[in-house]
Order: sequence, then structure tokens, then C-alpha cells
Amino acid sequence: MKLIDVLTPENTVASAEGGSKKRVLENLSVFLKERMEGVNADDLYQSLLARERLGSTGIGEGVAIPHCRLAGCEKITGALVKLADAVDFDAIDGEPVDLIFALIVPEEQNDEHLQVLSSIAELLQDETVRNALRQAGSDQDLFRIATGNDGD
Repeated sequence: MKLIDVLTPENTVASAEGGSKKRVLENLSVFLKERMEGVNADDLYQSLLARERLGSTGIGEGVAIPHCRLAGCEKITGALVKLADAVDFDAIDGEPVDLIFALIVPEEQNDEHLQVLSSIAELLQDETVRNALRQAGSDQDLFRIATGNDGD
């Protein structure tokens, strides 16, 4: 499964408000609920928060990959967000986070979940990619850089 299979141009935001880790997770939950059938924003928020309690999804270098399995989710869905201002995400390197790739997965899809998570982490550990994402001036640019696709 490739990134283009889980991320759409509509789920890509080049300048979003942050504020705090919890606010980012709340905003992501509402944002994704509007784009996913059968998903409740509060359930999604609680699932993302529960995952964060196990350990921060802030992987370092200003990147976080909040993720969870969710009842009612029919297909693996991603969202890529570049925050206008970095927020403290309790990342492993202590640095604030400005690039967030959220991943919501159906409860039964273990192998696919880990495969996509690994692909996202690998992509975002590339300094050239991170720098390009941070320079993206539009949602379309952000999508194109992340997926290597023009979005058309």
C-alpha cells in the first residue's frame, strides 16, 4: 500500500492552527470526521488521545504521526497537516512539531496499519522531504511533495 492510497488532496492542509497537542488532535478529529463516513469526532479524538498516552507519536525532527485503530472506520485514511506554528508534542527529541501525518485505520487491519505507518515514518525521516514540505505554499503543493503526485 502506497501513501497515495491513504492520502487525498482534500486531507492535506498547508497551514493549520495548532495551539497545543490536544487542540491539534481535536482539530484533526473534527477535520477527519467530515471526510470519513460513519466516524464520530469524539470517538476519534479519544482513540488518538489513548494512543498518545501509550507514548508520544512525535518521532523527532518536528514530525508527529498520531494514529489509531477505530471502529466504524472502513478504510485506512491519512491526513497531512503543516502547522502555522509548531507545538509541543512531547516528541522523543524534545523539539516542537509542525508536520503531522495522522493515520486512522480499521480495527482489523493490523498488517496494513504497520506497513503504512512504516512508509510514512520513512518518508518523513528524509530531511529533504521535510524541508520541501515545510516550504509548501499550498495544500496542493503539500500533497504533491508528500505523494510525488500532482493531485490531478
